[in-house]
Amino acid sequence: MAALLETKRNPVAAFARGVVGALLAVALIWCSGAMAADDNLYRAQTVVTGQGEPNRIIGFGACLEDVLIKVSGQPMLASDRRLAAYKSKAKEFVSSYDYHDQYAGKPHHDEQGTRDRPYDLTVAFDEDKIDGLLAKLGLKPWRSQRPTLGVLVEMLHGPKDFIVTSEGTQSDLQRDALAAAAGKRGMRVVLPETAALTSANVTAAGLLKMPPTQLSSIVAPRGGEAILVGQLVWDDKDLGWTTQWRMAWRGRDYTWRFRGVTFDEAFRRGIGGAAQVLSGNGDPGRSK
Repeated sequence: MAALLETKRNPVAAFARGVVGALLAVALIWCSGAMAADDNLYRAQTVVTGQGEPNRIIGFGACLEDVLIKVSGQPMLASDRRLAAYKSKAKEFVSSYDYHDQYAGKPHHDEQGTRDRPYDLTVAFDEDKIDGLLAKLGLKPWRSQRPTLGVLVEMLHGPKDFIVTSEGTQSDLQRDALAAAAGKRGMRVVLPETAALTSANVTAAGLLKMPPTQLSSIVAPRGGEAILVGQLVWDDKDLGWTTQWRMAWRGRDYTWRFRGVTFDEAFRRGIGGAAQVLSGNGDPGRSK
């Protein structure tokens, strides 16, 4: 009632207070979102069988590796032999964890009940401990603003040849895999729209021949700040994808290749290589 009377006595002041309150609310929401995004770098998820401690410890180790890569931007940690000792005692770096039953709401079909059911294990790590471990490994947290990747990738499988786009059922699986790869590596990605590709006369067959800088106008309206161009070609002999990626950043061109992998793994290596470049952790084409 008092607020209503004051509004009647001084409507201008009441309006001003309302505007300030709204701006403060927006600021708080923005800040909380920014903090949540930063905090997410120190979280990872993996799938485990049951909730027993042995599988949980294995899950902790897998998540520790993912978080170290995500926080530092250095994907080559995945092959670093020094990690084995730390992964075996990953529990020491964990601040909290929780499970999500992938079969939640479905009846048990095994005598063991929950023991053999698959769970999503989400693990949050202590930030200071992770930063300290990175220092021991000769790395540091990648704290600067991470550019949004504009990803343009050709999929060539026999007669099928297309660019993964932000819409359309043909790209559904690849789109989901790219989103998962980006989340795993702490990156944001945007994909081109079909109309934008058509307007720019960009075809799947000609994509890799175009310099990344010439493709920026296609994804820039969607927020793409750095351009990652890729090509995945199915190889029947390898039963996997032969892959190459290209990126131009700060006046330098980067190229990296590999073969015989799933497209999920190809996307993880593509996004991971881009993170390696952007974070200043070296050339993914020269890493062993």
